[in-house]
Amino acid sequence: MFSKVKSCAVHGVDGRMIDVEADVNDGLPVFTMVGYLSSSVRESSERVRTALKNSGFHLPPKRITINLSPADMRKDGSGYDLAIATAVLLSLGVTAELPMEQTLVLGELSLDGSIKAIPGVLPMVICAREEGMTSCIVPKENVQEAALVQGISVIGVSSLQETMEYIQGIKEYDNTNVRKPAVDTSEYLYDIDFSDVVGQESIKRGMEIAAAGFHNVLLTGAAGAGKSMLAKRLPTILPQMSFEESLEVTKIYSVGGMLPPEGGLIHRRPFRAPHHTISEYALIGGGRVPTPGEVSFAHYGVLFLDELPEFSKPVLEVLRQPLEDRRIRISRVQASYEFPADFMFVAAMNPCPCGNYPDYRRCSCTEQQIRRYQSKVSGPLLDRIDIRMEVKGVKQEALFSKQKTEASKTIRARVEQARQMQKDRFAGTGLLFNSQLDGKNLEEYIKLSAEGKRLVLQLFEEQELSVRGVHRVLKLARTIADLAGSEEIENAHLQEAAFYRNQDVFAKEVLYGN
Repeated sequence: MFSKVKSCAVHGVDGRMIDVEADVNDGLPVFTMVGYLSSSVRESSERVRTALKNSGFHLPPKRITINLSPADMRKDGSGYDLAIATAVLLSLGVTAELPMEQTLVLGELSLDGSIKAIPGVLPMVICAREEGMTSCIVPKENVQEAALVQGISVIGVSSLQETMEYIQGIKEYDNTNVRKPAVDTSEYLYDIDFSDVVGQESIKRGMEIAAAGFHNVLLTGAAGAGKSMLAKRLPTILPQMSFEESLEVTKIYSVGGMLPPEGGLIHRRPFRAPHHTISEYALIGGGRVPTPGEVSFAHYGVLFLDELPEFSKPVLEVLRQPLEDRRIRISRVQASYEFPADFMFVAAMNPCPCGNYPDYRRCSCTEQQIRRYQSKVSGPLLDRIDIRMEVKGVKQEALFSKQKTEASKTIRARVEQARQMQKDRFAGTGLLFNSQLDGKNLEEYIKLSAEGKRLVLQLFEEQELSVRGVHRVLKLARTIADLAGSEEIENAHLQEAAFYRNQDVFAKEVLYGN
């Protein structure tokens, strides 16, 4: 007898429907599985046989053939176990012939018949809904995650026996404890705040500009000046994510198996700060069947690299392509995979190995040592960073100042206003932020007066900017004008943009030998 059950695979961060076909016939007792399977899927035959036996289902001595279609797509993972077991039982006639064409079945089986959680449930349920399916059976631990998808009924099961009872209609599923998807519109709280930062007004202004236009930032300065402290507070001034953004970020974390046990949408913008020993593949994603890396986990959030020159040069160079394309494309022999990587890149570095340059009283580094240290960060990578700021130590009298500084909530209000201007300006274009403007649409959205054009040409010559560098100054000026509520880009906006673009003077002196 032949039967078919619907399951799903994850390709990148999207789901792909898989048909699990089972055929039971007379012949030598064997359990055969085909369909371009990885070893973890092939091992499913033993898990399914043992789980069926321990769940009270008797397998007769017949020839059982399982096919996972389409056959030209590699299958990986243990999430097909429950679908395979269900197809086998339907083929054996243990359960009545039931219509399963509109039901997605996902889950890993233990040998005792219990069902374990699997990663990537959210994109798979989204795919099932798009394919017109009306219900899905998932592990109980994945119910809250699957319930984020509206328009499809979610059934959470904890064992193979329970699954059969639901399929046969013996047991009704109670979904009263399933949380409905919603975006938390209340004030999201952080343990840290920009009001904690004493002084550093120009740096906080630069961070505000970066947050408003989603610009990349490089913080340089002596050790202990507050670079990491400022970077960690950047998410507190970023606008709250929309439902669509939250859903996309949650999909990535679902595929990576990084959702919290309670599931649900991720509301806060990600802040990822990997250690400098990270590999290229852990940063951008990879593996035989590629999975997301840190740049994808930072999607719509912040990727913070502290002590930037301590990262290996190959690791830093792989960032150049995602910083431009905002996506990661990984090619394998059997397929190509694409992961979103629209993140805000924030880096911090000391000016020299000892961290005290240019204080010659405390810095003992030679010019050669400083050159070698800074040369780990290439010119092309630096050129992709919009804002460069030198963080100087706070003066002694400011440490005990009682003067109150702006809280993150106040700064975030201005950032949200500037973001709204960008949203209105780019409506229908697919663009979200000023930092996404490129050579094709830069002239359309950034119009300068004759005096402004002369100022830009002057900056181009005096500061020896590349064409990309000039474009980034213009995008910064556009964001500064948005913060001021102005549709016109004035000379003051251009001058402030040039200041934040080229503030780290030591990089010119040492790295470029000027």
